Amino acid sequence: MKKIIPILFILILVLVGFNEKEHILIPNDAIRFRIIANSNTKEDQNLKKIIKKDVENELFKIIKDVDNIEEARIKINNNLDKIDMIVNKYNVNYDIKYGNNYFPIKEYKGIKYNAGNYESLVITLGSGKGDNWWCVLFPPLCLLDEKENLNNYEYEFYAKELINKFINK
Repeated sequence: MKKIIPILFILILVLVGFNEKEHILIPNDAIRFRIIANSNTKEDQNLKKIIKKDVENELFKIIKDVDNIEEARIKINNNLDKIDMIVNKYNVNYDIKYGNNYFPIKEYKGIKYNAGNYESLVITLGSGKGDNWWCVLFPPLCLLDEKENLNNYEYEFYAKELINKFINK
């Protein structure tokens, strides 16, 4: 019996060690994208989703052929007027900020996104008191969200590939 307790202890440590997941950390050279809804009413949340889709489609056109973060910055900055025109057509008060904005800690599909100020495009609708939607615009992890049926492992695999492709240039 005395031998079983140390063996069980070692076995538990080994199992916990294998279950510990290595998190992918998004590099500091990334650009995030966030839309904050006016409130959590169904209408405001639906409007956030509609605007998100419209803006996201335009952003993908803008950065689809971008190879590095400097080019992404220039293209986003040079096209903020297009983003403004898209949001403006929805007849809602809004604010668009591109620069360093605060993000709380997030974890999504095994990828850890630390809290802090990050380069980002943030669209705040109305009072901005509702739930938000966010993703990493560059490297283009937002595109992975659009792929349906990706399990956590596949998402992490593709995310690692994209991060390595763009950050190691």
